[in-house]
Amino acid sequence: MQFVPWQYIADWKCLACGLCCKAYTVVLNFQEWLNIVKNYGVETTFSGLGKLYLRKKSDGSCVFLYSLPGMNLCGLQYMKPIACKLWPFKILTTPKYGNAYKALYLFGGKNLYIYADPNCQGLIYGRPTWEFATQTLREFVEIAIGTRKEQHKTTANIGSAQPIGLLEPFNIVKRFRL
Repeated sequence: MQFVPWQYIADWKCLACGLCCKAYTVVLNFQEWLNIVKNYGVETTFSGLGKLYLRKKSDGSCVFLYSLPGMNLCGLQYMKPIACKLWPFKILTTPKYGNAYKALYLFGGKNLYIYADPNCQGLIYGRPTWEFATQTLREFVEIAIGTRKEQHKTTANIGSAQPIGLLEPFNIVKRFRL
């Protein structure tokens, strides 16, 4: 896959399409695994090749993906793994995917290299907007380096819906009925 340097992206917004939750298997760090297992049970995860992962449903989607009319929601919204918080972006200390000049992002006096997964439908290509370059990417970087936990610009804006927390699928559907 050819990742796209951030300077080719005008903006990004999560469309709540669920593609990331269907196409990829999420790797967990130990603390994420422990929190999920404590709250949902070990059967929601699996291990392989020395790593821990979120389990998938029979249709290939993440076990915590809940589909509603017109959107998909994460059941782990308030304990979402770092891999999920960062997708579709990769924040690196070396230009692993080439085109270093266009991937370069200066943050706190350090050179970082930011690339995007072109499979994300929320990417808008073009010259980066001021908000994307200075606010959205900054939030992604702060999440990646661990100085920020909460998400504002780096998650779907589900409008007037209240935070759903750690609800069961039935309660999520019930809460969003009109």
